[in-house]
Amino acid sequence: MDISWYLALSAVLFTIGVLGVLLRRNAIIILMSVELMLNAVNLTLVAFSQALGDVAGQVLVFFAISVAAAEAAIGLAIVIAIFRGKLTVDVTQINLFKY
Repeated sequence: MDISWYLALSAVLFTIGVLGVLLRRNAIIILMSVELMLNAVNLTLVAFSQALGDVAGQVLVFFAISVAAAEAAIGLAIVIAIFRGKLTVDVTQINLFKY
């Protein structure tokens, strides 16, 4: 299969992730959108790695997956801590640096 299909799919996934981060107010959906963007980048790395016959891109994907897992765990812990205090996950109603 041609690499352009993978790149197009990656661009679509990344665009959906960017729109999710910019347009949604729910913190959990924002975290999911960030994960979608990371996976879009991973898809691009694997596609180029396969097309060029080099495994360096696939190795880099493993590092990206580990960073994404850590980001998800820490992000969810922060969201849960905020939810316990504020009883909301709406990012427009959370003012942690105020007062």
